[in-house]
Amino acid sequence: MTSGDGGGSVDGREFRRVLGHYPTGVTVVTATCPGGPEGLTIGSFTSVSLDPALVSFCSGHDSDSWARMRDVGSFCVNVLADDQADLSTTFASKTGDKFRDVSTRIEATGAPVFEGCLAWIDCRVETIHVAGDHDIVVGRVVALGTADSAADPGAAMNGPLVFFKGSYSRIVGL
Repeated sequence: MTSGDGGGSVDGREFRRVLGHYPTGVTVVTATCPGGPEGLTIGSFTSVSLDPALVSFCSGHDSDSWARMRDVGSFCVNVLADDQADLSTTFASKTGDKFRDVSTRIEATGAPVFEGCLAWIDCRVETIHVAGDHDIVVGRVVALGTADSAADPGAAMNGPLVFFKGSYSRIVGL
């Protein structure tokens, strides 16, 4: 175990390496922007409140996709299944038509929902907080669902896509 000097300055690479030991679910946050659909891979998704139903995610200020999505006012969180690592990789990239060959449908806010995702949470932006080099986005949930409640029963058999120590993983029961 290593500790810092207590001065609040931490090496960025070491910070990333250590936090990589915390497994996260993998999501793609989508929105319909004036120029068309946008999306970005997010590992920092979490629930915030039950009443009202609020969720949040963080996005870096250097994200071109987030820059186009920031002022739309709504978004959808797509919780990826363990067979959707390719979607995560595509939406983490900075180039290309990310939505080409991706089957989606539209829900309440107009944001794209991926066919085959484990769950989706459609939101209106409640607030955005600037925190260092990231925005913390809080959304009020307006609609949501799971694969096992949708018309894609095959997706319900999959587990979640997980990111751990720089690699995709899946959950294996004990």
